[in-house]
Amino acid sequence: MRLPVWSGSGSADQRGRANARALIEVDEYDEYEKKEKCGVFGVWGTPDASSMTYQGLFAQQHRGQESAGIVTTDGRTLHGHVAMGLVSQVFNPRILREDLPGHAAIGHVRYSTTGVSAVCNAQPLLRNYSAGPVAVAHNGNLINAQLLKQQYEQHGHIFQSTTDTEIIVHLLAKPSHAEKPDPLVHVLRHLQGAYSLLFLFPDRMEVCRDPWGIRPLSLGRLGDAWVVASETCAFDAVGATYERDVEPGELIRIDRNGLHSRRFDEPASEGARCVFEHVYFANPASRLFGQNVHRVREAMGRQLARESMTDASGRPIQADCVIPMPDSGRSAALGFAKESGLEFEEGIVPNRFVGRTFILPSQKARDSAVSLKLNIIGELVTGKRIVVVDDSVVRGTTTRSKMRALRRAGAKEIHLRISCPPIRHPCFYGIDFATADELIAHNRTVEEIAKFVEVDSLQYLSLDGMLNCVEIAKKDACTACWTGQYKIPVDRPVSKFGLERDQLRMFEPGTRQ
Repeated sequence: MRLPVWSGSGSADQRGRANARALIEVDEYDEYEKKEKCGVFGVWGTPDASSMTYQGLFAQQHRGQESAGIVTTDGRTLHGHVAMGLVSQVFNPRILREDLPGHAAIGHVRYSTTGVSAVCNAQPLLRNYSAGPVAVAHNGNLINAQLLKQQYEQHGHIFQSTTDTEIIVHLLAKPSHAEKPDPLVHVLRHLQGAYSLLFLFPDRMEVCRDPWGIRPLSLGRLGDAWVVASETCAFDAVGATYERDVEPGELIRIDRNGLHSRRFDEPASEGARCVFEHVYFANPASRLFGQNVHRVREAMGRQLARESMTDASGRPIQADCVIPMPDSGRSAALGFAKESGLEFEEGIVPNRFVGRTFILPSQKARDSAVSLKLNIIGELVTGKRIVVVDDSVVRGTTTRSKMRALRRAGAKEIHLRISCPPIRHPCFYGIDFATADELIAHNRTVEEIAKFVEVDSLQYLSLDGMLNCVEIAKKDACTACWTGQYKIPVDRPVSKFGLERDQLRMFEPGTRQ
């Protein structure tokens, strides 16, 4: 399907939130408690831009499995292809060769955290406006998108999606914005929240990262070509070398004259790098916020072992082995085993061919789903006292199903260790837990959670212990999902730019921005 479509990412709609709350109340089986965000990739200056973008997206498939898309430029116009499904399902050699010609491209893999899962919301968004065609790929969540959308709809704008990214093109197309000396700089100053953005025009690519640096975005080189990606594992996939991260508040233009950097704003005095990227989202091979993800997770596992080799009563835990919960718990489990001296065992083998998202109505069906997804090696579990290391517990229903599977396989004792603190607060910056009601740790003690997930003991890594494992200054780390302290206020859309005042008077009679 070749369509110019609107797309985006952010907090889920009202019905989605109600459905998520229902999962907790009736104990439905939601296979993935936490959802990946999105991944972006861009390249400028290579004749096989579409094929390279395909490879870059494939390497970042873990960041989104609902839809994928690529838009290319041949110097005159833009060509796009988006569809629902995995990268390998959306594209084939003919599409890449015939439908997506050009020397530059941007691509996107998506999980919907704003808007329904439908092709109309897939990215990159491709639209024509008065200045010509433009494509946008977005990782993050704009917390003021709804306010802006309501204002624009009141003045006749028609939106074709349910996602936050669409507002960016409406801002760009507004005549008074298009008349500015640097329209894109002006538009970006209207945005609040998390955004790593790639824009593709017929004659250039523009790349930016919000002033807080919430979501990762890196710059690489491949010969004379420039490459941009959410994660550096994509550079490895295409043979590019990492150059540097895109700076918070930086806007980079890449065209036939090379790379040119400018600022749309200075970095925030206190950044908001998402530590949960290190805990769960990123590929272990990636370099994120200056550190290798695997090394950070291994350090978290070591610290977790130092903090949690006793039970809630202070008695030493007697265990036979450490087992990781595939896949994101593996690095932390390795660190835990090294620090504790316990044997590391791959006691759980994931089935790579089970679908990622489904909800089943009965306990028998839910247990069968876990059995399909996770194969327990009984010889390593039966009669054993095991320490299971996982990256996080969000809603708790999936964790409980996994623990039940280990019990059925014959585990004598299960001591669950989590390599981050309890997630007690919603995320409004691009992760799919946007209401407190969804979170098992909200208003529950650790002991209550342990009882719910049916383990003999449960301990989490402390906040200080986690932060000591990352090379991010504490003032520049976003820990809102653990502490409830939001760097960008979310109760009312206000930012350090004072934009709310401007937005509220944006359409007052006689006011032009």
